[in-house]
Amino acid sequence: MTDTTAAQTSPPRSSGRGKRPRDSALTKEAILRAATFEFCHNGLGGARVEAIAQRAKANMRLLYAYFGDKNGLYIAVLEDVYTEIRAAEQQLKLDDLDPVAAMSELINFTFTFFGEHQNYIALINNENLQRGRNLRKSRKIAELTLPLVASIESILRRGMAEGLFRGDVDPIQLYVSITAMSYFHVSNRYTLSAMFDKDLGSPDWLTQRREHAQDMILTWLTAPIGERKHKAAASKPTARSGKTSR
Repeated sequence: MTDTTAAQTSPPRSSGRGKRPRDSALTKEAILRAATFEFCHNGLGGARVEAIAQRAKANMRLLYAYFGDKNGLYIAVLEDVYTEIRAAEQQLKLDDLDPVAAMSELINFTFTFFGEHQNYIALINNENLQRGRNLRKSRKIAELTLPLVASIESILRRGMAEGLFRGDVDPIQLYVSITAMSYFHVSNRYTLSAMFDKDLGSPDWLTQRREHAQDMILTWLTAPIGERKHKAAASKPTARSGKTSR
């Protein structure tokens, strides 16, 4: 065999080394996706690492090498889910919108997100059953929340400065209310539907619910008329004091 033939039939060594980082990232991603499915459907206690590895088509050794153990993988899934939510929120560019439009967009996004990611609700409910002890182990999730709070504070400040929003709003209280209006009807859909003999998952009902959520939050947030007049008066330039000629 000539040197030229050998070069044509033997794969270059550098290509094998180049694939490893990509293969590692793809394997981690496949494990996270499989673990998200398993934890959402079976909770932390019912999820099986073997089932996750099988769904991800990854061997157990790699799973443990990447994530340590089942609890480590569960925390990684929580971080991945909250990263997705916070990243999607940042894409809204709320600081580029006027205060009312920005708040309306945040309400609409939160309502839509939970409606389209109902598996995440099962995961969040499960972590609440765990009393949040796994989530507290993640500094990443707490850090991810800081920009959201800062963004809401900015919207409120701008709205107050323009006399549009009331001045006694706590940003965390507000976000919890937005989440509740977007979350509760999804997490309790089946029991509420049975109680009221109405399908809470129907498009018509969800449209009405979305409008109801927007109306309740924005109406409460809107500054009272008296407060608006006071803001407008305070913003007008005052005439310099001086003697008037008669």
